[in-house]
Amino acid sequence: MSSEYLIKSLLMLFLALFSANASNWLYLAKLSSVGSISDEETCEKLRGLIQRQVQICKRNVEVMDAVRRGAQLAIDECQFQFRNRRWNCSTLESVPVFGKVVTQGTREAAFVYAISAASVAFAVTRACSSGELDKCGCDRNVHGVSPEGFQWSGCSDNIAYGVAFSQSFVDVRERSKGQSSNRALMNLHNNEAGRKAILNHMRVECKCHGVSGSCEVKTCWKAMPPFRKVGNIIKEKFDGATEVELRKVGTTKVLVPRNSQFKPHTDEDLVYLDPSPDFCEHDPRTPGILGTAGRFCNKTSKAIDGCELMCCGRGFHTEEVEVVDRCSCKFHWCCYVKCKQCRKMVEMHTCR
Repeated sequence: MSSEYLIKSLLMLFLALFSANASNWLYLAKLSSVGSISDEETCEKLRGLIQRQVQICKRNVEVMDAVRRGAQLAIDECQFQFRNRRWNCSTLESVPVFGKVVTQGTREAAFVYAISAASVAFAVTRACSSGELDKCGCDRNVHGVSPEGFQWSGCSDNIAYGVAFSQSFVDVRERSKGQSSNRALMNLHNNEAGRKAILNHMRVECKCHGVSGSCEVKTCWKAMPPFRKVGNIIKEKFDGATEVELRKVGTTKVLVPRNSQFKPHTDEDLVYLDPSPDFCEHDPRTPGILGTAGRFCNKTSKAIDGCELMCCGRGFHTEEVEVVDRCSCKFHWCCYVKCKQCRKMVEMHTCR
């Protein structure tokens, strides 16, 4: 093996690891003890940021609380979307917060990158619309009368600013000079797919004005979809993600479907490089893969949340537990609802 080949191999490995850890900034969600990110000095203390992200933080201190909210939003949405799967987005008190699951080029990593990029765009845009930031506000490019005849008014969400900030902050590792490894390209593609889940699903909200609620005049504005809808869209893309490989087309490196019979992926699709582990057993060598022992499962389901699949064929424990629910609720004038507390025994199933 030549020294040139060895150096090239080590460089590619370094680039892959560098890109694989590009989600370290999600650790911002764990920094509740820091308080508000209000000055440049705080930027230096934020764990999980690379130097270029620290510089962005210093130039945009007022935006960083929104970025932190975006990090928490991404984790919460990941845990909701994967609540019934073997890997359920459990977090660690370390960097990266999802452990080594995101350092592998799997479809789970694809989802994490997409939802993270989307969450920053969403949170920053929301901060703009709420008047929290001096650097941006409502989208003033949306004005005048629409082809449908209604008046553009109100506060349209400034999604252009949110997306631009997400691109500059989230993509900074991959956009570093020389980042053309397959993993860097995978991350950049999925980041953009996450932002597209917001951009391509902006909606028009309207309010009617007139006598007795008539709609003589209708004013409308553009608004982002609820983040739960964004999560649903990205989860659907996860379910249909395309396995890809790096190929050189002329002088450009691109990702193409590994199976040539599959149609090319679009900008909105998620892509991945490596097959996922089964996530059945706790793997001490891979922080973040906790196994499914002790997880609740659905005895009657044939899907991934069912005991057969969730427990990976190991079987499950069943126990009866008492639960307390509100019942016999009645509305009393005026104005409250009064309920009784009902106790019942239900079967709970947990994986062996």
